[in-house]
Amino acid sequence: MSETFSRGRDATRRADSQAGLTPRSGRGRRAAAGAAAVMVAVGGAAVWRAGVFGQEGSPATATATATAGTAPPATQAVTRQDLSATTPLTATLGYAGSYTVTGRGSGTLTWLPSAGQVISQGQALYRVDNGSPVVLLSGSVPDWRPMSTGDTGADVSQLNHDLVRLGYADSADIGALGWDYYSWETSFGVQRMEEHLGVASPPGSLTLGSVVFEPGALRVSQVTGSLGGQAGGPVLDGTSTRHVVTISLDASQQAEVTAGDKVTVTLPDGMTTPGTVSWVGRVATASSGGSGGNSVNGGSDAAATIPVTVTLTHTAVAGSLDQAPVTVNITTGSVQNALAVPVGALLAQASGGYAVEVAGADNTRHLVPVQVGPVFDDADGLVQVAGALTPGQLVVVPAA
Repeated sequence: MSETFSRGRDATRRADSQAGLTPRSGRGRRAAAGAAAVMVAVGGAAVWRAGVFGQEGSPATATATATAGTAPPATQAVTRQDLSATTPLTATLGYAGSYTVTGRGSGTLTWLPSAGQVISQGQALYRVDNGSPVVLLSGSVPDWRPMSTGDTGADVSQLNHDLVRLGYADSADIGALGWDYYSWETSFGVQRMEEHLGVASPPGSLTLGSVVFEPGALRVSQVTGSLGGQAGGPVLDGTSTRHVVTISLDASQQAEVTAGDKVTVTLPDGMTTPGTVSWVGRVATASSGGSGGNSVNGGSDAAATIPVTVTLTHTAVAGSLDQAPVTVNITTGSVQNALAVPVGALLAQASGGYAVEVAGADNTRHLVPVQVGPVFDDADGLVQVAGALTPGQLVVVPAA
């Protein structure tokens, strides 16, 4: 076999220098990783036997005819097309947010929701004593005091907005009296809400702990209280009802992922759905379990990671999955109208660089040097190249 080609480990060691893809920072590391992946692929590719390229000399200009009876090689066409490079990352599908509901009032817990149950605004989150509801409402200011006619403040304002949103109070009347004022209209709205929840003769005022303000609808993740226990203290843990994907990204890749990047997420059932990187953390934390193989350069047992959040474009496809493993494919580079060949067509040369073997008429074949990258389209098995190639030419690839 001719020494024109270099395969296996020797080729892998020269991947970065031959491809001209010495990693510097950011997304350049991915191009280098792509080059290494190419070397693994070409290192295992079939080499035409010495009878085809048995003569010493320049592989760039050599032309040979296959020996009699030799079967035509497997080939694929050179193309000119758009290419995209992606990097797969392991991630977890779950629900956004995490809340601990702490009872602020007194009494005995007499009804609790189940884990997984969704509680909407205006519904009873749990009940105490003789079925008195503790109502879930929307707001960022926690319930911190009893509220009654004459009170003012931000907590009163969010209560008034909730009553109007739920249809228990009139917006014009509340607005005329003041959104941050606990008026007779507020009192009437509270009565209507509690009557709807089964309270007989509601007083129109709110005792401390009779409402819970959270940002939105709450999905119960864990019930920490127990029936018959005291209502004061931790009662349950919850999340939002919105699915998100969380990536523990190797800290060395932080500059390679930015908010707004488009991704595809592969769910446990194999279905793929689009998404967008919505947040990239800035503070790295040590993880004793490593990065789960996220790093293209290989993880370590004590890798530092940063959190990355991905928002699904179509959240309904996630169903009720929680803490499910998924794969996120992030597009790290793209090029339009690029000259492309199959990755398996690349041949590493002992003198450095790469070439492809072009199949011509009468089963003749010759080598054409190429420069590879920087875009490696793993999804289609193609790599961007530059060289004396024409779309439509056939290049030799490993036989299936």
